[in-house]
Amino acid sequence: MSPRFATDVITFYHPGFWGLDSTEAVRELAVRDARGFWERIMDTLAATEVTGIELTFAPGDVDSALRAHGSPAAFRRALDARGLSVVSAFVAGDDAPDWRQGDNLPAIVADAERRAEFLAEAGAELLVTGLPMRTTFGTRPPFFVDAAYMSRMADIAHTVGEAVSRHGVKLAFHTESHSTLWYERDIDLFMTLTDPRYVWLCPDSCHITLAGGDPAAVARRHTPRIALSHWKDATAPIDTHLTVDATIYARQQPYMTELGTGIVDWQAWADAMSRTPGADTVLIELDEAPDPVAALRAGTALAKKALSGAP
Repeated sequence: MSPRFATDVITFYHPGFWGLDSTEAVRELAVRDARGFWERIMDTLAATEVTGIELTFAPGDVDSALRAHGSPAAFRRALDARGLSVVSAFVAGDDAPDWRQGDNLPAIVADAERRAEFLAEAGAELLVTGLPMRTTFGTRPPFFVDAAYMSRMADIAHTVGEAVSRHGVKLAFHTESHSTLWYERDIDLFMTLTDPRYVWLCPDSCHITLAGGDPAAVARRHTPRIALSHWKDATAPIDTHLTVDATIYARQQPYMTELGTGIVDWQAWADAMSRTPGADTVLIELDEAPDPVAALRAGTALAKKALSGAP
């Protein structure tokens, strides 16, 4: 059975796609005309084989979908009318309570449950999040990603995972660059400390590669717990000592590229992904593609070839 193809809404954030001159202008447009923002994205997907979407940070977030359509059910109907569906929603660090703050747990759980309720009514069952970012190397006092830290994160993950499970939603963790779930060792440690009934993994082929890791090897080690994966290419390993501040994501951008134009071993990745519980969805991630249709078509073709085993 062929998988369904999906993409993250961030694929459509490039100003050129909207005929605008900045990402901020795209955000302003989406606030001014949320319905038009979503309708253009949905209509554009009709020209591709992509039928699934992952909501992300603003402007393509849960709140934007609600502003556009009024309710999760109405959003679902608008998608259904075009043969589309919600796959997942991604929780970006700046859009949610900070996991490092010890007294934030009630707010963290409430935020996750709000998103899970939306997903359940919209017809999806996967909430994707990440762990907090590292601090810049050399910062004093130093911040260590050690067993004590990971145990705290695991405790929070268990609480959140159990809470969203009551809505029929799974909690999966994304392997974000320069975060505390980035290196292969981070992933292995966190997965060891968490209960597989409540905590799942969403590996990203690009981000793991940027850390100098082997994304296919990570997937093989954690096959039974991969609920979804992000198919994304990388140009080369990144400087692991970049300054971690508000500009970190922009400085990561040049290391991310369209599928087939980087160094990810797609054959190995596809083989590993085909053995996971999330094998029925291929989520092609293309940060801010100027021509989403061409990029998604190319990504879909590459994924199909890799999954077929063709050289």
